[in-house]
Amino acid sequence: MAAPETIGSWRLACAVDRMTDRGACLLRLQDWVERPTSGGSGGGTGLALEIIDRQGRLVPAVTARDLTLDSATRGLLALSGTAQLRFPPNRLFEMPCGLDGRSIVCAPRAEDAARAEAELLAADRALVRVVGTGAGPTTAEPAELRLTGTREAVARFARQAPPAPSSGGGESSGVEPRELMQRLLRLFGN
Repeated sequence: MAAPETIGSWRLACAVDRMTDRGACLLRLQDWVERPTSGGSGGGTGLALEIIDRQGRLVPAVTARDLTLDSATRGLLALSGTAQLRFPPNRLFEMPCGLDGRSIVCAPRAEDAARAEAELLAADRALVRVVGTGAGPTTAEPAELRLTGTREAVARFARQAPPAPSSGGGESSGVEPRELMQRLLRLFGN
């Protein structure tokens, strides 16, 4: 993996898998929505604000990457979690969470994708709160994140990141609830 590049408040890291020769890039805000911990309900896995490709749109998403057995509680977000995201003064939108491999990704619904993409580029801050089993209380104060250099970071990400494979479904991995439950059980060793 090449050294991450800092662009404003964002960090861009790209790597090529030596086995498949496929490239992948990750554009993540440097500040955490929720810092990784050594214990507690998150089981060590932090929550981050990232930019992801959803059907050709570069949209904000809240993620918990590379879940392990120690982060079983965090995995419950894939079943019942929602991230609330707001770019003040605009109104909030909710992003349902789903499982993507060993990661949880909370991304805008298809009908909110264009709005999320546009508001992100113009915003100087974001308010984020994750609710549902595996998250904090619904009355918790949202994390306030400062955004700088977003337009430049997204433009660089668009140039360097390979296009995401088309899932045809839209906002989530397209996994049925039963299959999602089976994946979670396999992930956590049951």
